[in-house]
Amino acid sequence: MILLPSVKKSEPIRKEKAIKIVYCLYRVSTKNQVDHNDIPMQRNACREFVAEQSGWIIKKEFMEMGVSGFKVSAEDRDQLQELRICAERKEFDVLLVFMFDRLGRRDDETPFVLRWFTEHGIEVWSVKEGQQVFDSCVDDLINYVRFWTAKTESIKTSMRVRTKLRQMVEEGKYTGGCMPFGYNLVPSGEINKHGRVLHMPSVDADEAKIVKLFLKKTTLEGMGTYKLADLINKMGITTHTGSKFHCNTVNRILRNPMYCGYYYRSGVLSPRVPDLQIIKDDVFNEAQRILDGRAYKKQEKDATSLYTKATALLAGNGYCEFCGSRLIVTSHSYSYCTADGERHYRK
Repeated sequence: MILLPSVKKSEPIRKEKAIKIVYCLYRVSTKNQVDHNDIPMQRNACREFVAEQSGWIIKKEFMEMGVSGFKVSAEDRDQLQELRICAERKEFDVLLVFMFDRLGRRDDETPFVLRWFTEHGIEVWSVKEGQQVFDSCVDDLINYVRFWTAKTESIKTSMRVRTKLRQMVEEGKYTGGCMPFGYNLVPSGEINKHGRVLHMPSVDADEAKIVKLFLKKTTLEGMGTYKLADLINKMGITTHTGSKFHCNTVNRILRNPMYCGYYYRSGVLSPRVPDLQIIKDDVFNEAQRILDGRAYKKQEKDATSLYTKATALLAGNGYCEFCGSRLIVTSHSYSYCTADGERHYRK
């Protein structure tokens, strides 16, 4: 009989709970959502979710205010890029979002962003959808379909909103947005479904005088937008944001049909709203004729090739992509004279 050596029973090894560092990302695509507390809702949901997990600790929270996950590329989202840098530094273990579409809604980009995090050892979780893993080809397909659906829903929502806004304009209703110079917002006396007071535009008497001055100087004196902006700035008058007037600001005022009492959006002109009219139709139309004539002359002038003696290729005939100005070439050489009167050139 063979006796085996006795084995001492060792005490069981106590495993400590692994601590996982969690970074959260909250995003809303419009300023209206910011005002309606969508960010706190996402934050509360993520914090409650983490509290239910064993060993999870939130260390950082990233917030994107008014950033569209469909229109804005991941490369242009500062908070998302900061998260990627943190992931490369191994600063956290879990990326948590309220829903996966908070990472983005682009089917040609966002699925690969999510996979990038998992390939760098980061668990990606959603409060509503759980964890996204990539253990099989089916996981890749589900990941792609999720963001394809998000993109489709974003497009449908955008179409519904545009259609609704056009219908409101056709009915002569105010659709919101930045208030043009010459108007301010006053309570309308109506309450929306959220219990908030609705506002409507009203003519500002002092600013209306400036608008009339713009049209008068344009139609009767032929003053350009640069000179008009300079004139108003010297008078110490600023825009609604407290900024100085620029030629583009003046041009937008001269082109806006709202000063004749019409709302305008996406090619749709509303019925006239008499209480909003500041400028007579014939004055406004004359201003449009003058501005169109100037634009045509500028376009004709810009299309004319110039002969230049510059050594650079396309100098005088190339254009800047951003400002539209012609390409020019300047050079400078430094020269000096010695005591014997000989001139020397330094490169």
